[in-house]
Amino acid sequence: MSEPAVETTVLDRYECRACGYVYEPEKGDDKDDIPSGTSFAELPVNWRCPVCSAKKTAFANIGPAGTASGFKENLGYGLGVNNLTPTQKNILIFGALALGFLFFISLYGLQ
Repeated sequence: MSEPAVETTVLDRYECRACGYVYEPEKGDDKDDIPSGTSFAELPVNWRCPVCSAKKTAFANIGPAGTASGFKENLGYGLGVNNLTPTQKNILIFGALALGFLFFISLYGLQ
């Protein structure tokens, strides 16, 4: 007998446009006793931002975690950097800064 297919849904995160708080469905909201795995659409109508008390209408969908940031139509522009996730962008930026710092420090070895 074959096992039933398990459907995995990726839950979108929502950001408060007033204060920048990000509601992550994987974590839920401990302040209002919202369990983890609760999508933004399943939140009560009277739910408010735990940081600034803004209404649900003040939140904007920013997509699932680990996806490229920005508008989908702009992801094709640039040198491929637009397709990177925020974590990959941080590694690229801070790696380049560390490499530049090492090159700068190596100049002290010259005579």
